[in-house]
Amino acid sequence: MSLSPGAAYALLGVAPYELEGTVVGPADPWGRQERQLRERVAAATGWPERFTLIGEFLARRAARGPSTTPEVAGAWHTIVAHGGRVRVDDLAMSCGWSRKRLWSRFGEQIGLTPKRAAMLVRFDRAARALRAGGNAAEVALAYGYADRSHLHRDVRAFAGCTPGALAAVWSRAGPGPGTRRTSSRPRRTLLTRA
Repeated sequence: MSLSPGAAYALLGVAPYELEGTVVGPADPWGRQERQLRERVAAATGWPERFTLIGEFLARRAARGPSTTPEVAGAWHTIVAHGGRVRVDDLAMSCGWSRKRLWSRFGEQIGLTPKRAAMLVRFDRAARALRAGGNAAEVALAYGYADRSHLHRDVRAFAGCTPGALAAVWSRAGPGPGTRRTSSRPRRTLLTRA
């Protein structure tokens, strides 16, 4: 399951920065509610009932949880819509905040700085293009990297390997969820996955 940062914030009920560097299970942020859900799921008579119970629980959590401010949500959507190719100063200006205020609020609600979020969104798109068989130099150019070595540094930092190794590992693992592309050209649709 993949959640947007805003959905994760609402479901967990805590600011992502509070969980930084920790490993938590559902009982940690949900406490007694998680234990009650676990008991109800265990008592359910079949999988459809179990999925219904879990879906209803998550919907209630999301509805009652904290929500991102419109400015932070707008900045996140802008980052995703532009494939991570945005300047933080432009994001701050678009929401009427100072760079410092955006940096602080974005970090509290998303769990990353706007710059780091933009880097990850751009990396995710480039990694998908590499996975689809794109040439590293062409992928670097298409996704806003200064050059191939810039892409190489980001792949090393985020995946711990070279672009070629990343593509090879993914190709051996087979197509991932939603993978249908064979072109290294940028995607024109807007995704909120990153």
